Amino acid sequence: MDVRSDQGTTDNSDWELTYEKPERIRNKIKPSLYILGIRGIPAEYGGFETFAERLSLYLVSQGWDVTVYCQDDGGQKIFEKSWNSIRLIYIPTPLGNAIGTIVFDWKSTLHASKQNGIILTLGYNTAIFCFLYRLKGITNLINMDGMEWRRQKWNTLEKLWLYLNERFGSWLGNHLIADHPGIKAHLAKYISPEKITVIPYGAEQVVNVDAALLKQYNLIPNEYILVIARPEPENSLLEIVSAFSNKKRNLKLVVLGRYFLKVPYHNKVKEAASKEVIFPGAIYDKAVVSALRFYARLYVHGHTVGGTNPSLVEALRAGMPVLAQDNSFNKWVAGPGAHYFKNETDCAQELELLLDDEQELRKMKSASLKHYQEKFSGERDLKAYESLLRLYLKPPQRVKSQKLFDLPQMGRQLQTFLIGFFHQ
Repeated sequence: MDVRSDQGTTDNSDWELTYEKPERIRNKIKPSLYILGIRGIPAEYGGFETFAERLSLYLVSQGWDVTVYCQDDGGQKIFEKSWNSIRLIYIPTPLGNAIGTIVFDWKSTLHASKQNGIILTLGYNTAIFCFLYRLKGITNLINMDGMEWRRQKWNTLEKLWLYLNERFGSWLGNHLIADHPGIKAHLAKYISPEKITVIPYGAEQVVNVDAALLKQYNLIPNEYILVIARPEPENSLLEIVSAFSNKKRNLKLVVLGRYFLKVPYHNKVKEAASKEVIFPGAIYDKAVVSALRFYARLYVHGHTVGGTNPSLVEALRAGMPVLAQDNSFNKWVAGPGAHYFKNETDCAQELELLLDDEQELRKMKSASLKHYQEKFSGERDLKAYESLLRLYLKPPQRVKSQKLFDLPQMGRQLQTFLIGFFHQ
């Protein structure tokens, strides 16, 4: 695979990576990787956790020692478990909210900084803590996620925290991973593109799908539409539910995700729902989710805040017809065979056109499978991660020295992005 880190450069913005067999670059010492930035595995929260689980299992099969840090809300002491030959380190946190997650990230960083191996940080929400790895000379690769600071749910101070940490991650990481060419282009405004590798997510194969699993939700194959997303304004849940509910459809709309009465936006979404909308909550049983995907008539994807969303890739892998929010990120992932909507009215019009058009739905289904095979198949994301990680297993003397901080440059960048932030 043509990627280089602090050692050199790469241009892979079109995501056409060639996998270099590990045997050609394998070290005698068993490589070790420490994964931070998620709540833990097995996956029971979101896309990062699902990816971390896939990557960990794959790397273990390739001879790696993998450790994943897991958040233990309300716990009293650090303890360890082993799951499928993956070492899980549980870090106690006093709270289950955002402050608790920051505490968890700091404790995990302190613990990981005393280990011997490569660090993979998933997300940049607390990237300022990565200064500790730099001070100790520990190699840290960061998956920079999407433009989290653009989310409406954050207040001004929270947005500023995330905005700053996106820049800290860009400066402090030895190498950055973008899950979409658009994210690389965004990050390249502040750092050299040579420091960024594009690796979109893949998805597990959908096998042994059991239609009987739908019965617990009173669903019939091909007679429901599926949405899988956290209920946040940037994911267009209110627009999708309202568009579907503006008339009787004689179909169900199944909306997966956690909804809480104390969250005003969650209440708005539920209040907009007709009797044909089902909210079964968050489901992490892989067999159930696979069945829901496989037998759905249509998948609706409303994400608007940048990057390659794993749930959209998984929909393609399952051969689902896709109706997605119209933006450059989704169009790159879903391809020309999907349909797109701009707003609630547009979404309602697309539903009206598609739901009774069997021929177009079959065409979209085939397009999804074809696009997945061409762009995301063959575990290429996992192989690309391993190839990138293995570059850092080379003897230290081969890695060019790098200044920890270039203060004049950082000062100029700080001024630029603060001006940019307050003009958002």
